[in-house]
Amino acid sequence: MNYLLGLDVSTTGSKALLIDERGAVVASHTAEHPISHPHPLWSEQDPADWWKGMVESIRAVVAKVGDAGDIKAIGLTGQMHGLVCLDENGKVLRPAILWNDQRTQAECDEITETIGPKRLIELTGNRALTGFTAPKIVWVRKHEPEIYAKIAHVLLPKDYIRFELIDDYMTDLAGASGTLLLDVAKRQWSNAVVDALQIPREWLPQVHEGPEITGVVSAKAAELTGLKAGTPVVGGGGDQAAQATGVGAVKPGIVALTVGTSGVVFAPLPSYAFEPDGRLHAFCHSVPGQWHFMGVMLSAAGSLQWYRDTLCPGEDYGKLTAEADGLKPGSEGLIFLPYLSGERTPHPDPLARGAFVGLTQIHTRPHLTRSVLEGVAFGLRDGFELIKASEAGRIDEVRVSGGGAKSPVWRQILADVFNAPLVVVEALEGAAYGAALLAGVGGGVWPDVATAAETGVKLGERVEPGANAAAYDEVYALYRELYPTLTPAFHKEAEL
Repeated sequence: MNYLLGLDVSTTGSKALLIDERGAVVASHTAEHPISHPHPLWSEQDPADWWKGMVESIRAVVAKVGDAGDIKAIGLTGQMHGLVCLDENGKVLRPAILWNDQRTQAECDEITETIGPKRLIELTGNRALTGFTAPKIVWVRKHEPEIYAKIAHVLLPKDYIRFELIDDYMTDLAGASGTLLLDVAKRQWSNAVVDALQIPREWLPQVHEGPEITGVVSAKAAELTGLKAGTPVVGGGGDQAAQATGVGAVKPGIVALTVGTSGVVFAPLPSYAFEPDGRLHAFCHSVPGQWHFMGVMLSAAGSLQWYRDTLCPGEDYGKLTAEADGLKPGSEGLIFLPYLSGERTPHPDPLARGAFVGLTQIHTRPHLTRSVLEGVAFGLRDGFELIKASEAGRIDEVRVSGGGAKSPVWRQILADVFNAPLVVVEALEGAAYGAALLAGVGGGVWPDVATAAETGVKLGERVEPGANAAAYDEVYALYRELYPTLTPAFHKEAEL
């Protein structure tokens, strides 16, 4: 039997996932690692913790195989946008600055002014946002010049694991798209952006397509992990591109909807395109020669978790959402704005705030619960509507995954709000599974990514929109009026 290994460096843990050539999961192990917030808005991790956790996880799954030589290839995925600074000897110079770090707004403004907002979007497919990598590099230059002077290489989190495995500096195109330094249309580093920001070109790793082999496991890494030296390591992808691969969103028309802590609407593109105002992210896909649009809301299932933990502590999610079943669309005039962590799509506003609007004495716990489920669905529809109006064009099928998709009540609300059928993906392993599929293509188990997805992705229940779809159009129209109406108050509250 041939096996494929997917490695995922998430914000919370280092995960190793082993699948066989039929796409079945053989073994999985996750080692948690800590996160640090040394100052307000800061979010950092020690790359050594990622590697320590990954060594543990790899050893745990290799033990299930017996012969590590049966692992034909390894794929990598993980949290996007982070910054790892290395010196000329590959030594880490400071803790990694993560995707959810918010310290770089001034640097984002500087980048936008230097390059120009429209030109920046044309080149990189994106606005300058605090989560991206380039503003972090500029921040280090301004605030830690002694560190900046020693930098010889910059890597993304998953590519630090790659460095430890293959002893070389490589990345994938999907992950590189989230740095704000890639010419996304040309699928190569942007000389125009790199030169304008005065970032040394030699710092940047070589870019590769998702299934392309980037190197092989070194003897040193093999001794530490139990892997066989010489095992190929493929490019893989940033977590969202790998997640989309893992649910089969690998060709135009199939949209991936992820209802996790954050929410993502992901649509493959046949050719490069960008949203003129940067309200959608435009990235390279992990599929060679393909791109994608992506809308991101920062608090999807995270909104339900906050609601449960704050107002219904200890309550079972299934019971809580079941109580909301049967209520009319709109929760008797109650609307929830899910901007608990600010927002990204379509409102790139870190000062946006959550709100219940329309509370009266008639509202009970089931009304509040349903309004949270509906508000998240409306927020996801914002991204869905932008994609429908974009070059992504038709939407043949929406494949839904993530913790929020476990609720039958929420699934039906999503289908009604989107007015589109949803197909549940029977996959619990997320981005690591997509990384393993990409490894299978690079290792010669499957001829291409589409075949890998067809082999491995298992589809479950299909949820059709119901009688509430028309009513939700009216409630959604009101929802869309609330953010611009309340924005001045949100920003004043932030000043207080």
